[in-house]
Amino acid sequence: MLDREELRRQEQSLDDLYRDIILEYYRSPRNRGRLPSPTVSRDGQNPLCGDEVYLDLLVEDGVIKEARFQGQGCSISQASASMLTEAVRGLSLDEAEALYDRFHRLMTGDETVDPAELGDLEALSGVRKFPVRVKCATLAWHVLDEAIKSLRKA
Repeated sequence: MLDREELRRQEQSLDDLYRDIILEYYRSPRNRGRLPSPTVSRDGQNPLCGDEVYLDLLVEDGVIKEARFQGQGCSISQASASMLTEAVRGLSLDEAEALYDRFHRLMTGDETVDPAELGDLEALSGVRKFPVRVKCATLAWHVLDEAIKSLRKA
């Protein structure tokens, strides 16, 4: 059985790893830029901290073939947007909605979501310790949700 000090060290190591993953996605964003002919584009802002995310999706036969983002803001919002574009590429709209739902539930404290099932997105789970930063992590995901809903209405 682990003593308190060892448990604290393990939690700190995990926090450091998560921080490193977030910084890697922030410093070397994946899929940054705009698509020349997106199927849908949406944007969102967090006026409290100045985060902005523009999301372009190329959807063919109900599958997200390409996802790109542009934006500015804190490392959490931009890393989350980058992670989102990696996570949704190749998913059907239904699968992307389900991923949005799991991620949103994770970020709002739902303990039934297994963070390990979310791949690199698990790194953002530590943001829950700082409630004011949850909006940073979920901004791009709300934009994705709006984009999918607009496609469903079309």
